[in-house]
Amino acid sequence: MTDDTNAQRDYRDTVFLPKTDFPMKAGLAAKEPAILERWAKIGVYDRLREQRKGRERFILHDGPPYANGDIHMGHAMNKILKDIIVRSQSLLGKDAPYVPGWDCHGLPIEWKIEEAYRAKKQSKDEVPAAEFRAECRAYAAKWVGVQREQFERLGVMGDWDDPYLTMKFDAEATIAGELLKFAESGQLYRGAKPVMWSPVEKTALAEAEVEYEDVVSTQIDVAFEITHAPNAPELVGAHAVIWTTTPWTIPVNQALSYGPDIVYQAERFDLVGGKTLTILYAGTLRTSLLQRLGFIPGPTVISSEILGHYEGSALEGAVARHPMHHLGGFFAKPRPFLPGEFVTTDAGTGLVHMSPDHGEDDFLLCKAHGIDPVFAVDDAGMYRPDWLWLGGQGSVINKKFVASDGPICSDLREAGGLLAASDDFAHSYPHSWRSKAKIIFRCTPQWFIPMDRPAGAVAAAEDESAAGAADFAGFMPLAPHNAPTLRGLALDAIERTRWVPERSINRIRSMVEGRPDWVISRQRAWGVPIPLYVNRQSGDYLRDAGVNARILDAFRQGGADAWFGADHQALLGPDYALADYEVVNDILDVWFDSGSTHSFVVEQRYGEGARANLYLEGSDQHRGWFQSSLLESAGTRGRAPYDAVLTHGFALDGQGRKMSKSLGNVVDPLKIINESGADILRLWVAQTDYFDDVRIGKEVLGGTGDAYRKIRNTFRYLLGALDGFSDTEKIAVGKMPELELYVLHKLGALDVELKAATEAFEFNRYARALSDFMNEDLSAFFFDIRKDCLYCDAPDSAKRRAYRTVLDILFHALVRYAAPILAFTAEEVWQARYPSEDSSVHFLEWPQLPALPGDDAISTEWADIRALREKVTEAIEPYRREKTIRSSLEANVTVPEMLRPAAELAEVFIVADVKLAEGEVAVTRTDHAKCGRCWRLLPEVEADGALCHRCDDVVS
Repeated sequence: MTDDTNAQRDYRDTVFLPKTDFPMKAGLAAKEPAILERWAKIGVYDRLREQRKGRERFILHDGPPYANGDIHMGHAMNKILKDIIVRSQSLLGKDAPYVPGWDCHGLPIEWKIEEAYRAKKQSKDEVPAAEFRAECRAYAAKWVGVQREQFERLGVMGDWDDPYLTMKFDAEATIAGELLKFAESGQLYRGAKPVMWSPVEKTALAEAEVEYEDVVSTQIDVAFEITHAPNAPELVGAHAVIWTTTPWTIPVNQALSYGPDIVYQAERFDLVGGKTLTILYAGTLRTSLLQRLGFIPGPTVISSEILGHYEGSALEGAVARHPMHHLGGFFAKPRPFLPGEFVTTDAGTGLVHMSPDHGEDDFLLCKAHGIDPVFAVDDAGMYRPDWLWLGGQGSVINKKFVASDGPICSDLREAGGLLAASDDFAHSYPHSWRSKAKIIFRCTPQWFIPMDRPAGAVAAAEDESAAGAADFAGFMPLAPHNAPTLRGLALDAIERTRWVPERSINRIRSMVEGRPDWVISRQRAWGVPIPLYVNRQSGDYLRDAGVNARILDAFRQGGADAWFGADHQALLGPDYALADYEVVNDILDVWFDSGSTHSFVVEQRYGEGARANLYLEGSDQHRGWFQSSLLESAGTRGRAPYDAVLTHGFALDGQGRKMSKSLGNVVDPLKIINESGADILRLWVAQTDYFDDVRIGKEVLGGTGDAYRKIRNTFRYLLGALDGFSDTEKIAVGKMPELELYVLHKLGALDVELKAATEAFEFNRYARALSDFMNEDLSAFFFDIRKDCLYCDAPDSAKRRAYRTVLDILFHALVRYAAPILAFTAEEVWQARYPSEDSSVHFLEWPQLPALPGDDAISTEWADIRALREKVTEAIEPYRREKTIRSSLEANVTVPEMLRPAAELAEVFIVADVKLAEGEVAVTRTDHAKCGRCWRLLPEVEADGALCHRCDDVVS
């Protein structure tokens, strides 16, 4: 069939081109909502629970976000990563439930309600507490609904019909019950000591609620005149100099502290105007101190003389007087010098002023010497009205109030006690995570869980309330004194936990090693109360199982509100008189709420003793949820609530900056979803090295979009190439050509790599391996070589059947591999081939690949062939640029000898002809004619447009 008529014929209708309705253009933003509706209609999540019932369980316990606004990129990154992991574990055949949750109590919500009141010129204190709490509950419920829709839109699969909320009555009862476990075992005490306090929010804060920001503060040097020095009487009349960056603590000063091993020196300065000044300071700090005082350089000093050197111990028994001693009362009391091991010569003067109300070291040192706090600063950061100096004034975090020209410095300057002041000290300072306002350290009565007492017992504790100190006489040892402490239990649990990445164990370990006692009380309104009764005589809180049972039953019936409106005599029962007890109305730290979630989510849903396989949150949660959950579980169960903890970084903008509304660089995940689809975000998350901070912006997302299109086109090719494929066409693996076997070997290696990446929770590694396989091994190699076979071989040819059989194996594997990441696209791909209203790709399990004959020799040999193929392509490229050769099919190549027929190599290299000879790769233009159907240039084709033997047979 080589006559002229045949030579001019158009053979396109005889070529078996791929055929599919699967579109190249994704249109994800429009398609994904419909897919979500279908999943909800057929109940994918609930059906998976039925299908996996009895299987090995994998529990990823969801850390609760606050229900107080639209989701941001951090939320999206976190939830997507969780969903990828849950779906991958389900793909492995496990029962992998996911119960989403929300933290509904605490300041983030309460603050929003207060803002609404402030906008109306109202105070929340004017509103009945029950009404205020109801508004907080309604606000939280509103945002739970909003965020739930947004999380679902990301493709996150979970029990959205029954999420956990810390404000559900049963949850509040369980949280209270967990606290009472600490109380019943003696792991609770009330004490007055300095805690981090927010004057803006008027409550104590925990470490996890504080962040550090760079600020510029006022630094001052203040002189305290020495009035008594038994070991160095010559120092009487000299001035001990202290340096501080918190001028507002000077009105609450009660002592001075020195380092016993520090060498101090006294120096007299003759000043312009006839004045003299003798100061005492650490000798090694002379230069920096005199620079601050303006003595060097400066025209104010006529001469100076060092009068003597003194070991710190020489200051034992010395006293000084406060610069404002003339006010009398509190300020007229002598200020003793106390030895402090914490005093250093890193900065300042080597002498430290002590305010037991406002520093932990100060508090402990003064307490050891019988000096008690005075509670001069109120909850709003104002000096109490009856305070002799600056009474009723403040706030102490107001920059103008503490500035060098503010009232504190002005009064000290007038009294002659201010030696230097400047508003230029740059340093890091703690702020409230929520209000972003500065915090202070303030001594107030609070409830604590001790870190270093024997767990299950409190050997001794004190109630150091503002009214005075009363011994907790009722504390009884409930465990041996040498029992492990909460810190010890937590550190042991850390070592028994898998931390991903491994280095993150160092962060959590150091935080637990150095953390103070856990302050669990808050002076707020919205949250779970601390349901305790304190005996007015003994100071001990009541521990009675029957009373606790009635309290928790009331919580289950009416939630936390039941405590505030309770008939407390009824809860106490007939054995106790309410008049003998103080009802505690403090609110629990919300970190205790979230730290208890394992008890009412994991244990209550999956059985007593159950614990999560994985906790997963951002790196800030080492001081937050990871730690509060660890401490709560260690204190009540003696172990961690999780087997493994995964930490991810933060989402930054495209330039690596923290996202900020003020900078205008916020990347909104909802906008990306509405424009490009959730699968683009999901692929971005999977491709990032999320163990560190990651970047997202227009350029980054552009690269993600390109990667997505390549994956989508691979699936589109598979769907088209498999058009009409059925089981009858399949061919046994043992009868396949080596190229097909090689690709199956590569698929097997990919399978191993993806399982390993899943086990390591390294989905950037997973996504990269999957993408590389699809792009490099399939699209650029296997598909490229076999497209000629697919298009032009007879449908019943063994090679074409083998190719399509492998394509079918690839399809079933790749759609499964992609499903955890590209949840929507994988569903679209599956439905394109197997349309059904009742099926889903997410019901499938990890692919079972066929057993392969032979060993790795095939892979080794074909790796060599691929390397040679690349050299051939490189050798042809200059001819293509010069247009001497327009297509590789027009090239004859000479290559080094290989144990392969030349015809087979020509097919692999997609060239006209291959000759085997020694030397480098050489290229010439073929003079063969071009087949009118397959477009190959072969010696058997008589003229351009005529048919080669294969095409002639197929067309015939």
